[in-house]
Amino acid sequence: MQTGVVRAGWRALLALSCALAGAAAAAPLPAEWHVRLVPGDAQLQAHPGLDAWRPAQVPGSVHADLQAAGVIGDPYAGAAEAGLQWIGLADWEYRARFDVDAATLARRHAELRFDGLDTFAEVSLNGRPLLEADNAHRTWRARVDGRLRAHGNELRVVFRSPIRTLLPQVQAMPHKIAGNYPSPYGDEPKDAMVGNFTRKPAYHFGWDWGPRYVTAGVWRPVHLDSWDRHRITDLAVRTDALDEQRARLSVLLEVEQGAVAGKAGVVVDVLDPDGRRVARLEREVALQPGANTVQLPLEIAQPRRWWPVGYGAQDRYTVQARIDGGGEPAREAMVRTGLRSVQLQRDTDAGGGQGFAFVINGVPVFAKGANVIPFESFPARVTRARLRRDLQAARDANMNMLRNWGGGYYESDDFFDIADELGLLVWQDFMFGGGMQPGYDPAFRASVVAEARDNIRRLRHHPSIVLWCGNNEEETAWKDWGHGRDLAAADPAFAAKVWQGYVDLFGTDLRRVVAEEALGVPYWSSSPGNDLDVKANDSTRGDKHYWDVWGGPALPATAYLRETPRFMSEYGLQAWPQRSTVDAFARRDEQRIDGPVIRAHQKFMAGQGNERLLHYIEREYGTPASFADFVYLSQVMQAEGIALAALHHRASRPYTMGSLYWQLNDVWPGASWSSIDYFGHWKALHYHARRFFAEVAVAALRDEDGVTRFSLLNDGRQPLTAQWRVRVMDVAGGEFARQQETITLPPMSSTAVADLVDADLLKGHDPARSVAAFELLQDGHVIARRLVHFVPAKAQALAANQLRAELRSDAGGGHHLRLHADGLVRAVWADFGDTGAGVDDNAFDLLPGETRELRVRGDVPLDTLRAALHLHTLGDALHAPSVPPQDPASTPRTR
Repeated sequence: MQTGVVRAGWRALLALSCALAGAAAAAPLPAEWHVRLVPGDAQLQAHPGLDAWRPAQVPGSVHADLQAAGVIGDPYAGAAEAGLQWIGLADWEYRARFDVDAATLARRHAELRFDGLDTFAEVSLNGRPLLEADNAHRTWRARVDGRLRAHGNELRVVFRSPIRTLLPQVQAMPHKIAGNYPSPYGDEPKDAMVGNFTRKPAYHFGWDWGPRYVTAGVWRPVHLDSWDRHRITDLAVRTDALDEQRARLSVLLEVEQGAVAGKAGVVVDVLDPDGRRVARLEREVALQPGANTVQLPLEIAQPRRWWPVGYGAQDRYTVQARIDGGGEPAREAMVRTGLRSVQLQRDTDAGGGQGFAFVINGVPVFAKGANVIPFESFPARVTRARLRRDLQAARDANMNMLRNWGGGYYESDDFFDIADELGLLVWQDFMFGGGMQPGYDPAFRASVVAEARDNIRRLRHHPSIVLWCGNNEEETAWKDWGHGRDLAAADPAFAAKVWQGYVDLFGTDLRRVVAEEALGVPYWSSSPGNDLDVKANDSTRGDKHYWDVWGGPALPATAYLRETPRFMSEYGLQAWPQRSTVDAFARRDEQRIDGPVIRAHQKFMAGQGNERLLHYIEREYGTPASFADFVYLSQVMQAEGIALAALHHRASRPYTMGSLYWQLNDVWPGASWSSIDYFGHWKALHYHARRFFAEVAVAALRDEDGVTRFSLLNDGRQPLTAQWRVRVMDVAGGEFARQQETITLPPMSSTAVADLVDADLLKGHDPARSVAAFELLQDGHVIARRLVHFVPAKAQALAANQLRAELRSDAGGGHHLRLHADGLVRAVWADFGDTGAGVDDNAFDLLPGETRELRVRGDVPLDTLRAALHLHTLGDALHAPSVPPQDPASTPRTR
């Protein structure tokens, strides 16, 4: 059990930077950058002329620079991946030229700070070596006192190929430790993968949802800082006690003093969320040469606490610190902080199980959300607007938690600022995505410890972060996938050494750094896991990854109902993005299920993932008649399957206290488990998530045994009095059974209503022609609904052409789409092609005789909307005539 409060960052002033009166400190380096292939590199034989300097963008990557220069095309278009692997085998050199103003040159001390060098980098300044880097996740600093000149400074960074750098030592190992995804392109031997030996984003070496682009470059900003006597290097706020009446805090200020000891005055101001000053501290402190930590206690009465969305406001305080002394201008630092406590509750139950629940400000929170993967293959291209788009979509879908998965990179300050603002809790993995790490190497572990310290200090001010987790799936891979068994059979002594290195790194080193630096946020050694318990992926203890549906034996989605974990941190089903996204990388004549370009953007099982998708589609819906139907049915299958799992998890509260599906977002346009595609379009799953993660929801879950388990869900903090209603009707209309009762739902609860067998619901009626509607009503209005079907969709008597549509404008110039169902209509999907218009709801069902009116988003003329409107329904798809899947006409106007 651990508690803590951390501070939240102010985007205008970086959390670990300072503002200097009269001059900017740690300012981005004003330089012109260029890039070239290192002269003499072996890749010049196939790519002559690339040793000439070309303009470069910093922050950036070599792939993006080569694309901007016209050397390569769009890495995401067509099937470009195989032809671009040479870039990861080459050494690249970046050059920056810059001037330095007189004020900076006059100061006693100067430092260059590199926030991201990817990865094996040799840095020189004005012809002299400056530093060597080997970790893309670290912040690298180098003193440049006396090495700068007013004009013509030249900074050079040579990036060595991580494959060529590490491959000799990996190949020399008599027995290899398990890696992740072997390259299919021949740039790296399949039995000697280097990815898990280097501190570089693991997904750059390829994953089952994204491409293999082993890039290089200065991927985060370079800063130049200068000072005289002292500077503030860190500002943190630790909570020592917090309740409704009082916040007892400690302000932790780190100050670097020059060569001479001295005294300085420290002033700390605290501003409340409205900008009013609520506390001030003034102290004189003695500073010794080097690093000094100043700890100042303060109290705030009636604190306004930060809450996750749905539980309260996202209030944040501003803490300003200033240090004066020695006759030089004051140095200042500033952060914004949310006051909140976090506890990872691990209560043991009577059956020997052990819970896994997040408690925020003393309130247990059922975690609803998804896993986040990197937003781009080339991280410097990710904008704040892009992050805002996808994180806002998460909140709009009633999510309250995101898990930052460990195979990417530590996200930018922008990501966490937005999460703080939106009230999204963040489970933060350290950047270990799978396979096994060489934790037996002390130098490797020391690098990871430095990386962890850098990133915790950069991010710990964010109240959204509620867990630091050592890695993704490394423990379960060792224990459950055969990695440990196979190595032990080949070399028992080496296997023992590898496992001990794992325990040292994830059980001791990272745990210690989190305890020292994370201001009370809990640590968890691996996901899935039970913090180094005997069993790694246990439904009764710790968190669970469940892939028997989709992966492994590819069980039907109803198997989700038989898997009840304490906290489900991964589960998922794939789907293709909408047709306009596919159009971005494949021509219509290339859009075939087995086409080369389509296979290139389906990374699961080396391009064979569409066969797995068809397995799931055909099991429930039959064979798609066209590629357009394949895309549509993949989304219907994904949405309905994940809804079944998520509602089961919520209905199992408080035994289960979290449901995070895989995955929220995409790294490029292609097939994946995401609910939001690369361009921000919501798949059917995301619309479903808005309903199944709603504060109040109905869980009516029918298993293959013909029993529907009916529960009502209330995540609100107040009781809810409503009426539940069950109606059973014919798919063409006509109700033949109804029951309704008043009920009061306790706050933050799941209430079991009944287990109903098919015979009791159907009362002798044809299951293929019947549907049951389970609803919750207030004041006569349906506030939540779930439909139950008694046969697979392909066997249900769903008629075609049951949906009538009307587009009209209102007096204010807005547009509306009115839909009326003559019979049961399932999985309505309305889109307007590439016009940019959309509707405010989608992927829903309509009962016979029901009408819905949707608001149309986008400034598009009514005539254009009418011409572009496509309507898809499950009944139409099941009755569609087969057409050639590559035919552009295979997306009919009205479906």
